[in-house]
Amino acid sequence: MSRAIEHNTEAQRFQYTEEGMLSVLDYTLRGGIMAITHTGVPEAVGGRGIAADLVQAALDTARENGWMVRPLCSYAAAYIRRHPEQQDLLAS
Repeated sequence: MSRAIEHNTEAQRFQYTEEGMLSVLDYTLRGGIMAITHTGVPEAVGGRGIAADLVQAALDTARENGWMVRPLCSYAAAYIRRHPEQQDLLAS
């Protein structure tokens, strides 16, 4: 399933709305390192893979821009652990 995830660069956020409910991935960007600080999906639309799609969109954007990633959010950290092909993006 392909979702139209919006990258709100001003808010440093990836966002997606399903059934009128906003799901988000927040990050900060400093010195070429994207620190993923929070992933939030309302319970009513949980379990649909939205959080995974938000993290993947963030990782794709980091890769396209040559940024490294620091997953401070436990969900993003677990996602990267489950996807070894993304581990080269991890900031030391």
